[in-house]
Amino acid sequence: MEPLTIVLFVVGIGLLLVGADILVKGAVDLAVSVGISPLVVGLTVVAFGTSAPEAAVSVQSTMTGGGDIALGNVVGSNILNILLILGLSALVAPLIVSRQLLRFDLPVMIGVSFLPLFFGLNGTIGRGEGLVLFVGIAAYTGFLVRKSRRERIEGLARIATEEVPEAPRRGMLANVGLVLLGMGMLVLGSRWLVAGAVEMATLLGVNELVIGLTVVAAGTSLPEVATSVLASLKGERDIAVGNVVGSNIFNILLVMGLAGMAGRDGIPVIPAALTFDLPVMIAVAMACFPIFFTGYIISRWEGALFVGYYVAYTSFLVLDASGHDALPIFTEAMVFFVLPLTAISLVMLAWNELRQDRGSQVPG
Repeated sequence: MEPLTIVLFVVGIGLLLVGADILVKGAVDLAVSVGISPLVVGLTVVAFGTSAPEAAVSVQSTMTGGGDIALGNVVGSNILNILLILGLSALVAPLIVSRQLLRFDLPVMIGVSFLPLFFGLNGTIGRGEGLVLFVGIAAYTGFLVRKSRRERIEGLARIATEEVPEAPRRGMLANVGLVLLGMGMLVLGSRWLVAGAVEMATLLGVNELVIGLTVVAAGTSLPEVATSVLASLKGERDIAVGNVVGSNIFNILLVMGLAGMAGRDGIPVIPAALTFDLPVMIAVAMACFPIFFTGYIISRWEGALFVGYYVAYTSFLVLDASGHDALPIFTEAMVFFVLPLTAISLVMLAWNELRQDRGSQVPG
């Protein structure tokens, strides 16, 4: 492998990180300057900013014929966001889950997670499906903006407006410049990252889907890692959860929508993705429900469980790609022991929590 390939790959990740940070700063100040509430800024602007690397990489991949990387990037990022980022954030400090997130945003995330599987049944996510996904993110964002305005009028957004951001110190033109600079760095970084990932996949004999699910997904998810873990360290634990859920929604609707429309032939969906990776993404999204319901807190042991499953998922991909002899034993242990035991435990925890809630609501 050429040293320059590795250098460009690493520099590409660095440009994605710095570009996303600049983009978020400029976009947040622009949003505040036009009167958008902090809650909507977090669910939309920040979620878009942390998903921007995925968008840049996926669009660049489909335009250069690397559609497998585009699909693997989105699917791998969503799995990593929940299992690794939420897991690490919960290990730092137990995460609080708001009821609003459970009632609306989490069901939306689970619902849209089924769309790539449904659209990809014919072997590709074309421009028409990409347009549908893009319209979906526009509708989701519009709903949040209208809801925020209604809550302001009714005086119900007191908690969200307690910590009002300071007025932007930079002028609007300066913020627009930051947004454009960040987008430029994302485009350049995505090109170098994709080029390096494709060459590594070729030299190592690993297909592009696996590279997208692991290396590229980890690289483009670094902004989410930094945002959620830092929020957890600062005690802003609801932000850590909201960032992940919002980013996953943006990844599917915006990133996959743009990638589907950008490529001439759309995003190819190979059978392996239909039978394994996309169902895993859906299962991981659905696993949030019983864990989030256990007292509306993601505890440290649940965070450790998430991290453990991400290690197991990545290990399976590596063993499968290398054709290792341990793959059958590993698969049987996960399918017939670890997964059923975890499912039973989570169902019992959720049932116990529901019983306690009902008991507390019975008049004494």
